[in-house]
Amino acid sequence: MRLEDFDFHLPPDLIAQTPVEPRDASRLLVLHREEDRIEHRHFYDLPSYLRAGDVLVINESRVIPARLWGKRVPTGAKIEVLLLEEREKDVWEVLVRPGRKAPVGTELVFGQGELRAQVIEATLSGGRILRFWGQGRSVRDLLYSLGETPLPPYIKAKIPDPERYQTVYARVEGSAAAPTAGLHFTPRLLDRLRAQGVQIVPLLLHVGLGTFRPVKTEDITQHKMHSEYFEVPVRTAEIVNEARARGGRVVAVGTTVVRALETAATPQGLVQPGKGRTDLFIYPGYRFKVIDILITNFHFPRSTLLMLVCAFAGRERVMRAYQVAVQEGYRFFSFGDAMLIL
Repeated sequence: MRLEDFDFHLPPDLIAQTPVEPRDASRLLVLHREEDRIEHRHFYDLPSYLRAGDVLVINESRVIPARLWGKRVPTGAKIEVLLLEEREKDVWEVLVRPGRKAPVGTELVFGQGELRAQVIEATLSGGRILRFWGQGRSVRDLLYSLGETPLPPYIKAKIPDPERYQTVYARVEGSAAAPTAGLHFTPRLLDRLRAQGVQIVPLLLHVGLGTFRPVKTEDITQHKMHSEYFEVPVRTAEIVNEARARGGRVVAVGTTVVRALETAATPQGLVQPGKGRTDLFIYPGYRFKVIDILITNFHFPRSTLLMLVCAFAGRERVMRAYQVAVQEGYRFFSFGDAMLIL
């Protein structure tokens, strides 16, 4: 398939700059695959579409204060660093901007000089490997005190509360960006789902370069995903497998949950607990083993996220739904509205 097959026109004013309040007041486009039918609802209507015996799988990853502003030694040139993943103690894979100012050997300084780093490697994906060291405090403490929540570059507005870019169930720090499909949930909505017999279970996938790296190959099958860390707990695997055995549906909250579960599943669809890394790239033609229902936001044109959604619901059907979303003024991307694909 060609990259252009996943392109669409998005008016800039549909890119959400601020989140709606409360979280579950966002709009919800409901796409019925078998009937090829669309409904327009709100996220708080989600319980109307789920039933007792379903399993809602959430990603508990929490966004770290991953954006740092530093200077190059000795020129003082400004450098932006986005932490992606800690490879070993005090050694991080990062993105730097501008990259041309950070060749191997470059020394960087942050804050008032209490945190420093050196570029020790350039990665094949265009990033860098930095070794950090600090004065007086641990490197992690310094990173967290000097860093800021890395809102996507298309969000120009400042949010007063950084917690609004975290899900209400975010627990384990490690993501460079939020698993945004989960941003619509409130504690009250989760309680409503539990009360009607929906089981809610967690897993972990730390969002990194693999999720938002752009596709640059015209033949999408030639795109290589950057791997990301994931964990599927024993109890989560057990509950998902038990539900599927008795006819319950597996509801994935976001593309990160899809990739983690599909990576952990056997060809027969049995989810195995464990931890590791996944570079699974899901595009049309992929045969899903576990997922029955998908909750997701509206994604970038030509992105791996859109390709995954097209794989799940059919490219033509999804692209038509996106056209409807644009016509109806749905809000796109991280702080935007949501889709429920049944």
